[in-house]
Amino acid sequence: MKRILKRSLKWIIIAVIIIGAGYMLYGKIFKGEEAEVVMEPPQVISFPVTEETMTSTVQVKGKSQYQEETLVYAPFASKVTGWKVENGGQVKKGDVLFTLDQSTLKNEIAQTEAAIRKAELEAELNDFVSQQEDENAAPIGTEAERLKALAAEEAARLNEELNQVNAEIQQKDLADKKTKLNTAIYHAPATGIFLYDSSTERPQTVSDNQYIGKIVDLNKLEFIASVGEQDIFKIKQGMKVNVKMTAMKDLILSGEVTEVSKFATNTTGQNSASQIPQFEVVISLQPDERLIGGLSLSGDIETLRRENAVVVSSMAVIHEGEQAFVMLDKGDGQYERQEITIGLETSDKTEVLTGLKAGDTVVLQ
Repeated sequence: MKRILKRSLKWIIIAVIIIGAGYMLYGKIFKGEEAEVVMEPPQVISFPVTEETMTSTVQVKGKSQYQEETLVYAPFASKVTGWKVENGGQVKKGDVLFTLDQSTLKNEIAQTEAAIRKAELEAELNDFVSQQEDENAAPIGTEAERLKALAAEEAARLNEELNQVNAEIQQKDLADKKTKLNTAIYHAPATGIFLYDSSTERPQTVSDNQYIGKIVDLNKLEFIASVGEQDIFKIKQGMKVNVKMTAMKDLILSGEVTEVSKFATNTTGQNSASQIPQFEVVISLQPDERLIGGLSLSGDIETLRRENAVVVSSMAVIHEGEQAFVMLDKGDGQYERQEITIGLETSDKTEVLTGLKAGDTVVLQ
């Protein structure tokens, strides 16, 4: 029995020693590390207050188009006897673009002239016959004969007026046909690049007033942009524009607003009940050999400019109701609340009218 008690006491002592050693080891490792944690001061972000030129812009998108386009139409229906210019070719005013067959039009002119001459001879014959009848007419005896004579005179007068109207119509038609005949050899009405309506096919025959193509001036292009109602009142004629091409984003062109539409064109969204008003803005573009009509463009219209403005990062400006303030760095880790009056604001910069000066430093805690 004594042997069993001694053995139990032995194991109890060993267990107490192990527990004590584990507790001391735990305290040394974990509680010691906690004691070594040092509290660091809060980090702050500094922003310098600078003096610079500040601008506000409105972003627009649209397409380029030729400012001057001279449309070319077939002067009359005929066969084409020759095309004298290639698609995209340079032409000067007066150059021959195409020639039309003149035979059909000449025949029509000859027929019209013959019809006019025939009408003139018929009128002369009728006048002669009427004069002979008047000279050989028997004296009017009864009232019925007198009324009949008056009716004949009125009919002759109306017939003469009708013949005159027909003659005027024929003369006008003849003049129009002769004018068209002079355009059978069609000369370019302007100087520029000629672009066919179809770049692949050249028709063998054309109809009256058929669209053939256009002459464009590559040195005169404009940017047609659309602007929403929230920005249209910010844009005025003469404002400068930085323009980028979607196809060449590194190329920046300069432009100027030349026209601001006063009438909206509604754009229908996915919901047919919602109408989004858009206004057209026309921007003239500087000449560039890489600029052609139909390109997708984007632009930044400069609506406001402030020279020598005191500017601070918009991140550092804190708004509290209608008031605005910043935390001014006083040096030696000291910061002071400084109320400011703000002017022009953009997404990244804010103009400070009062409260700060160039060279100050503000912080964001």
